[in-house]
Amino acid sequence: MPTCPLCLHENLDEFHQDKHRQYWQCPICDLVSVPASFHLSADAEKAVYDLHDNAFADEGYQRFLSRTLTPLLQRVPQDAVGLDFGCGEGAVLSHMAAKQGVKVHNYDLYYHPFAERLTGQYDFICLTEVIEHIYDAHGLIEQLTHMLKPGGILAVMTKRVLGHAEFIHWHYKNDPTHINFYSQTTFEWIAKQHDGWQCEVIDKDVVFITLA
Repeated sequence: MPTCPLCLHENLDEFHQDKHRQYWQCPICDLVSVPASFHLSADAEKAVYDLHDNAFADEGYQRFLSRTLTPLLQRVPQDAVGLDFGCGEGAVLSHMAAKQGVKVHNYDLYYHPFAERLTGQYDFICLTEVIEHIYDAHGLIEQLTHMLKPGGILAVMTKRVLGHAEFIHWHYKNDPTHINFYSQTTFEWIAKQHDGWQCEVIDKDVVFITLA
C-alpha cells in the first residue's frame, strides 16, 4: 500500500488502473498519485522533456503561460521578484515577465540547475506544468513555503482531477512523467493546513495560493 506523497496518509484508495500504471487516491487530501514502482528513471524522464520545444518565439506557448503570468502580475508590486520553478529549457516565463519590468529568476533540475536559487526569498513562485511531475509533494510544498516571503503567492498551473469518470479517458494521465494529480479539493486542503493561507482558483488549470 503506497503512502500519500502530499499528506503522508498511509491508507490510500484504489482509484484506477490502466495497461500502463496504477493510480491511488488519498481520502484525506484527495491527491491521486502513481506508485513509485511506475516512475521513470531520471534519464528517461529527461528524454521526454527533451522532446518539448517551448521557445520564446512560440506565441501560442506565450499565450498559454500568460493565463498564469497576467493575473499574477496584477497581484504583485512592480518591484516584486519571483522564481520560475521548473522553468524548462527555454525559461520563457521569465522573458515574458522581463518585458513587463518584473524580475523572475529561473530554476530547473535539468536545464537550469542553479541550487543557489533555492536559498533565496521571493514575492512569488511559479510552477507552470511542473507540480504534476514531482513525487515528493509534501517536501516540495515545505520547500517552497520557506522560499516565499510573507504574503507571497504560489502560482500553480496544472490540469485538475474532476472525478473518476473523467479520469478514465483523461489524456493528461497518459504522460509517463505525470505522477501526481491535484484537484481543487487538494489545493484547498493545502491552504487549510496553514493559518491565513488563501486558495484562489484563477482558471480551469491555474490556482494561486497566497501565504499569510
